Amino acid sequence: MGVHEQDDSKYKFADNNSSDVFYKITGKRASDDHFVCGSKHIKIESADNNNSEVTNAEQQHKEQGPAGAVEKKTITLQQQRKDLPVVKLRKHEDILIFLTDQEEIEVNCITARQAAKLLDGKGYPALKVFPLYSSLPTHQQLEAFKPSPPGMRKLILSTDIAETSITIGGIRTVIDTGVVKQRWYDPILGHDVLRYDTISKAQALQRLGRCGREGPGVCYRTYTKAEFEKIPEMPVPEIQRCSLINVALWLLAIKIDITTFDFMDKPSEETIANAIAYLERLGAVSGTPACLTSLGETMALFPLDPRFTKVILASVEYECLEEALTVIALLSAEKVFVDSPTKHEEALTARSRFKSEEGDHVTLLNVYNAYTKMNQKKVYCQDNFLNHQNLEYAVLVRKQLLALSERAGLVMTRSSVFNTENLRRALLDGLSENLAELQEDRTYVMVKSRHPVAIHPSSILSGTRPRLVLFTEVVRLDQFYINGLSIIDPAWLNETIEKD
Repeated sequence: MGVHEQDDSKYKFADNNSSDVFYKITGKRASDDHFVCGSKHIKIESADNNNSEVTNAEQQHKEQGPAGAVEKKTITLQQQRKDLPVVKLRKHEDILIFLTDQEEIEVNCITARQAAKLLDGKGYPALKVFPLYSSLPTHQQLEAFKPSPPGMRKLILSTDIAETSITIGGIRTVIDTGVVKQRWYDPILGHDVLRYDTISKAQALQRLGRCGREGPGVCYRTYTKAEFEKIPEMPVPEIQRCSLINVALWLLAIKIDITTFDFMDKPSEETIANAIAYLERLGAVSGTPACLTSLGETMALFPLDPRFTKVILASVEYECLEEALTVIALLSAEKVFVDSPTKHEEALTARSRFKSEEGDHVTLLNVYNAYTKMNQKKVYCQDNFLNHQNLEYAVLVRKQLLALSERAGLVMTRSSVFNTENLRRALLDGLSENLAELQEDRTYVMVKSRHPVAIHPSSILSGTRPRLVLFTEVVRLDQFYINGLSIIDPAWLNETIEKD
């Protein structure tokens, strides 16, 4: 590692620190690893990644056969990725696959484990499959870092958390899907949209480097060389792609004006203006330049999206604070329902036990109330296709929100067990712009932007046609989908407008 005096013209802080001397500290990049890292691309472009990476990994694992024999196998993929290269793995050489999110990882873990069972007793090394994502409990994450026992190989399915800062021992093969799941603010919709994006070249190089930390390795990219050349050099900073409502609120709480703040990666003026305007509509700020109202000062106490905080504050008036804290905590966690490709009907039956005709939020409330009453929580989750760690995370978040509510002087209230209308009214107070209404042609449009949307297939309300729904998530796939739904009575809108 060396230290060299450096021209400051290339650095973002240079304009504000022109009198300072800048130094470049030479570090190590993926391309500078001690060991050679090769990369290979597919030859046929494809828009769908589903399952091809696991199939390729299984074939690579199988190449270390009895007496070193190579058994060739034709991989038939609907995704047209039939030319994925095969590598001969030596003993104790493990595989890392980059996928997008927890749901995709869990589904593919099941697929990989089923495929591994087919190789039992045929002379191949045992294959141990590990998931790795941020919401996984720490003790389960650590399992992926343990060395493979003799005669066993690891297959790790991870999100982008394995790109940097951690080294997983034994990895010699990386399969890079070239995709990441992240949020982008859409100024037309007025919402953050969860979508799948291609990674940058910098991220691709980081993924490549994972296979060469302890020895020579190979990264197999499930996208073409031409596709690689088209991707951007660096990822877009989060401050430039997400809604700034939270940032604006918290900066104003410490007396900093977001409109004049000198960001290192400055967001667009439109995004900043939209954030201030939204806070004004929530009643959190007023005046020019914008200053926090008393309501905004209370909102700033909660580490939440201000819209969710508004729901909590409104729930006091509607006497349903307990339910609101529970629902907001569950919305802050990952999915609580587990999808099982092999037991799909059983999973749907289990989910129906918690189903509420009023929508997903009341359904989540039913799940939480049932879960907290159980003594054998893990067993209960297994029997009902629920994610234990995500529910435990929600329990922890709820405790924190309860403590903050008490600090803010909110009075704990609870609705009748048979009446959840008040909860949906509180949701409407905080999320009044998150509405979609049914059209004459039986499709939905967002009330504010008039943009066409569809109900996500995983929603409890999928297949139904309520006149008006409130949503808490927008996902972009082949079209825009709304998820996290509650049925809203149109008559409530006038009451909300009059109140504002």
